[in-house]
Amino acid sequence: MTRLFSELNLKGTTFKNRIFVSPMCQYSSEEGMPTDWHLIHLGSRAVGGAALVMAEATAVSPEGRISPWDSGIWTNQHAQAFLRVTSFIKTQGALPGIQLAHAGRKASTDKPWRGEKFLGRNEGGWQPLAPSPLPFDPRWPAPREMSPEEIRGAVADFAAAAKRAMDAGFEVLELHMAHGYLAHEFLSPLSNKRNDEYGGDLENRLRFPLQVAKAVRDIWSKSLFVRISCTDWVEGGWDLKQSLEFCWRLKGIGIDLIDCSSGGMVPDARIPAAPGYQTPFAAAIRKEIEIATGAVGLILDPAQAEQILVTGQADAIFLAREMLRDPYWPLHAAKALRVNLPWPPQYDRARLR
Repeated sequence: MTRLFSELNLKGTTFKNRIFVSPMCQYSSEEGMPTDWHLIHLGSRAVGGAALVMAEATAVSPEGRISPWDSGIWTNQHAQAFLRVTSFIKTQGALPGIQLAHAGRKASTDKPWRGEKFLGRNEGGWQPLAPSPLPFDPRWPAPREMSPEEIRGAVADFAAAAKRAMDAGFEVLELHMAHGYLAHEFLSPLSNKRNDEYGGDLENRLRFPLQVAKAVRDIWSKSLFVRISCTDWVEGGWDLKQSLEFCWRLKGIGIDLIDCSSGGMVPDARIPAAPGYQTPFAAAIRKEIEIATGAVGLILDPAQAEQILVTGQADAIFLAREMLRDPYWPLHAAKALRVNLPWPPQYDRARLR
């Protein structure tokens, strides 16, 4: 048995292997509701053999969506709509997960294939909220600075969404605190210029994300992950040293795994993207904080994934674009690593033996 296809146990949750499908926005929801697209998209990855199938960044409030077509879970009706998705994923032996998110200043944008431009109110958009009135892109209007009351309201929105995620049948929850969205905006000195208890020194910049993590942990008894950007890739921004302190505090709250990504804070960051370029962050956090980590980012080959796990750089592998290219990557990876992994009986006659 390879490491990639060995079980992983986190807080009483058993993952049948260490292949996790990253949350990937599909821009195909209707008023935040999942559609047939989500059932087929997520369901096919469960059929393909992944242990964890994570639904896309799902907004905890309407204004927290990246686009008007993002998934949401701000009402009980949204939770009920997810039930058919989570139920099917479970029938395939996979665990359904959901990433809770608030887009902050990067909200109200168009679909990527239509240019991702900012959408005004006459185009179905809205005014984004952020820690400080600094736009992500200089071509965009400034977001509105959140009041302390609105910050506390956002914490409550995350907690309420976690309760709904439980009702929706999800088994794993991830908090999105990366890629320049709201929680990351509070963390980074590039986007947080507040002079109250939520801005300034590191302790204050950690306050909102830690309040969210604690509020959700108090409600969510199952496996709880946090995705972070380990660096902004910009001098004077968020970096690995601050990430280590943040992860230490997250561990104290009871977070089970850190999903180690990077970037997304500013549009002109110079990111040295190459196969496995973010894996060293997962390795550093795993070693220094002694917490489980997930490696993500240009992990393409089964042997590469196996090497990351065997050498102790991470505990799980998150796959994104590779799973878009090949929903059955786990089945093909098992063959490449000479693991006898059962195929769905409906597909077994096509199995290469």
